[in-house]
Amino acid sequence: MRTYDFTPLYRGTVGFDRMANLMDRAMSADTGTTYPPYNIEKLGDDAYRISVAVAGFSADELAIEVKENQLTLTARKAASDVRPTYLHRGIAQRAFEKTFQLADHVHVTGAHHIDGMLHIELERQVPEALKPRQIAITAASGATTPALESDATEA
Repeated sequence: MRTYDFTPLYRGTVGFDRMANLMDRAMSADTGTTYPPYNIEKLGDDAYRISVAVAGFSADELAIEVKENQLTLTARKAASDVRPTYLHRGIAQRAFEKTFQLADHVHVTGAHHIDGMLHIELERQVPEALKPRQIAITAASGATTPALESDATEA
């Protein structure tokens, strides 16, 4: 696999450290791990769901943590004194840690464990200060042109 060194880019930028680190992580990510299988669904304009197959794990054996736009799902099987003798073992039930990089303003709103599937609900919550807003245009003489919103209310 090729590796790229982004160090020269760091010298010419200020404040883009997070973007450079994200590129670094994307280039060095180990894409060979596919356990456990998961789906990412878009439910609406600002709603998403991550569904992870966690067969054999109870809700108590699963942990979800969000830190700095990174969602980490961890599963650890509880220790048991009983060791079954398997004739065939097709369900892995091995411990895992799966991470997902979340976009800015995406928050986890809930999680539920049903029939061997863990569903993690996500929502993009853009702050009012970052949403587009209408700006009134002032004429050179000082008179203001009515905003589009006031035109709609008069009609």
